Amino acid sequence: MLEYHWIEITDVSAPELDVFSRLSEVQLMHYYEPKPGIFIAESANVILRALEAGYEPVALLLEKQRIEKEGRPVLEKIEELLGRERAESLPIYVAEHDIVTKLTGYSLVRGLWAVLRRRTLPSLEAFCEGKKRLAVLVDVVNPTNVGAIIRSAAALGMDGVVLTKGSVDPLTRRSARVSMGTVFQIPWTYAEETQADADALIPNRLAALGFSTVAMALTDDSVGIRDERLKSEERLAVLLGTEGDGLPRNVIQSCTYRVKIPMAHGVDSLNVAAASALAFWELGR
Repeated sequence: MLEYHWIEITDVSAPELDVFSRLSEVQLMHYYEPKPGIFIAESANVILRALEAGYEPVALLLEKQRIEKEGRPVLEKIEELLGRERAESLPIYVAEHDIVTKLTGYSLVRGLWAVLRRRTLPSLEAFCEGKKRLAVLVDVVNPTNVGAIIRSAAALGMDGVVLTKGSVDPLTRRSARVSMGTVFQIPWTYAEETQADADALIPNRLAALGFSTVAMALTDDSVGIRDERLKSEERLAVLLGTEGDGLPRNVIQSCTYRVKIPMAHGVDSLNVAAASALAFWELGR
């Protein structure tokens, strides 16, 4: 049996607990700057998927009543991945339900939180090597949508996910939770864009890497999602825009295809997460 480093929480203002409750997502991201920072994963299932994907744990916060049900599988996985000595040195903060609620601000807690180290992301060029079907999120700012899109991309056979700089970080608590941990099961990266000229647009960068690009957009020249030309493309990237505004006009115009999903009953469009699932199902095969 591991001799875990249990730390009883009696003072919710203790500075070592800042990472769980008082630091913003941005502060966590830059925690070890210039090296990659940290992030918080919530719930046993999400944490287990992060560990299985190779993310290194830094600390745990555990509600006492959840030690056996949620905590034990996570602790066993940590020992398996890190070895006994490193696992035993991991700080594990434990507290009663009401203390954890005060610390996290949640009235409905999930019993277990983990601080994990981020990893260095590959460049767009390196990321695209060997991939044939990509989901591309262009400035998608809603963390629920980001999580749901990534879950659909993982489940429906896409090879990876690319996000522009304006998109929400997939490792934010809500995105990772909504994705049910699939942010750790499908590869993803950011397409950093530092140039202002049109060549820096994501469709043009993907085209230079051998991808045909699909803008999910309602335009006069949009083709149906079942258009045979789409399935015949060897390498295809599906671009999705933020809820409401959709894709920027210059991005739409730079894509190889404009694609629409037929609507009924006077509905003009679907939520971007729902549209992504249909697009991945049709175009990812």
